[in-house]
Amino acid sequence: MTLQDKLAILSDAARYDASCASSGTSRRDSTKGGLGSTEGSGICHAYAPDGRCISLLKILMTNFCIYDCAYCVNRVSSNTPRARFTPEEVVHLTIEFYRRNYIEGLFLSSGIIRSPDRTMEDMVQIARTLREREGFKGYIHLKTIPDAAPELIEQAGLYADRLSVNVELPTDAAVAAYAPEKSPATIRGAMADVKTRRAATKERSHTGKRPPRFAPAGQSTQMIVGADGSNDATILTASTKLYGDFGLKRVYYSAFSPIPDASAKLPLIQPPLLREHRLYQADWLMRFYGFEAGEITAATTDGNLDLAVDPKLAWALAHRALFPVEVQRAEKPLLLRVPGFGTRTVQRILATRRHRTLRWDDLKRMGANLRNARPFISLADWSPGKLTDTADLRARFAPPPEQLSLF
Repeated sequence: MTLQDKLAILSDAARYDASCASSGTSRRDSTKGGLGSTEGSGICHAYAPDGRCISLLKILMTNFCIYDCAYCVNRVSSNTPRARFTPEEVVHLTIEFYRRNYIEGLFLSSGIIRSPDRTMEDMVQIARTLREREGFKGYIHLKTIPDAAPELIEQAGLYADRLSVNVELPTDAAVAAYAPEKSPATIRGAMADVKTRRAATKERSHTGKRPPRFAPAGQSTQMIVGADGSNDATILTASTKLYGDFGLKRVYYSAFSPIPDASAKLPLIQPPLLREHRLYQADWLMRFYGFEAGEITAATTDGNLDLAVDPKLAWALAHRALFPVEVQRAEKPLLLRVPGFGTRTVQRILATRRHRTLRWDDLKRMGANLRNARPFISLADWSPGKLTDTADLRARFAPPPEQLSLF
C-alpha cells in the first residue's frame, strides 16, 4: 500500500472526529511565505478567535482498532479497508504538507492497536519528533487515549497545543450499551489529570520560573448526537457539567452518521444536521450569554431544541412578558437575551448609551440583527407596539413551508 493509498483511507476515517479546532493557542510564526492551498486530502479547517482560518492535516494514525464500539466505523468487527501509518510517515506527511503551505498544523487521532499504551507511545513519538527533530512550530492537536498511562498523557501535553478526550455519548448508560469496553470513569479521570497538569504549569517555582507549558490551548471533547435516545436537554446538561468540572475549551457535537454493517441497536437514519447546528448555538448561549441548559430546552415538551428557530429566539418567544426591552436602560444580562444582539453589539450599546440616547440607526450601525430584534426592543424612535404579543409572531421567523416531492 502506497503512502497516498494510506492517506486516502486514514484521512477519510478521520472525518468522523469533530473535536478539531485551534482556538485558544498562542499564535505561532506559521504564516511566513503566505497561506497555501485550502484543498487537499486530509485537510480540515478550524477558526481562531480572531477569525483566521487555520488549515490542519487531519488523519488517523491507524483505523485498526481492538475495540468494538457499535457507533464506530473503525470498530474491530467492521468490514472496512484498513491502513496504518508509521510514526515516520506521519512526520513526513506533516512536514511536506507544511512546506507546501497546505497546512498550519496537525490533528492526529487513532484507533487502538495492540494496547492503549502502545498507541499513545506512537502518537507521543510523532509529536516529539516534529517538535525536537524537525523544529515544527505549527499547531498540534492530539486525541489522547484515556486508558493510556498518565505518564504518556503528560508527555503528550508537553508537545501538543491541545489535547482531546472524547466522551462519545452523553450518559454513562449509553456508553455501557454502545461502547462497553470504554469506562466513563476512566475518561473523566483522564480529563481531570489534564486539567490538574494545566493548572500546575501556571504556578511559578520559588525562583520565579514556570514549568514547561502543558497543552496551552486546553482540552476539548466530542459527543455523538442521535446514536442513542438522549434528548437535547440531556446532552446540554452533560456539556454544562463537563465545562464546569474540567474547564474544557469546547464540547463538539457530531451528528451520528449511519455506517456499514451497523448494529441493530443503532438508528437506521441519521438525525437532521440542523439538530447539530442548534446544539452548537445552544452551547454558545451557555458559554457567552448566561443561559442555563434547562431554560434553553424548556421551550419544548420533549426536551429537544426547536429546529424551526434558533434557541435564543425560541426562548424569547416563550418569555414575551420580559419584552420589549428598553435598550437605553436595560441591564447587560437582559440585553444579552435579546434576539439579534450579539456580545459585541451589547458591548457597543453599553459604551454608546453613556454619552447619548440610542436610536434605530445606531443599532443598525452597530451590527445588530434588527429583523430578529425589532419585536423585542424599544428605543426613542421605535416601539414594537402590539407586535411583541402578536399570535403569529413565531410564524414570521419560522422558515416557509416546503412542498415535498413525491419522487
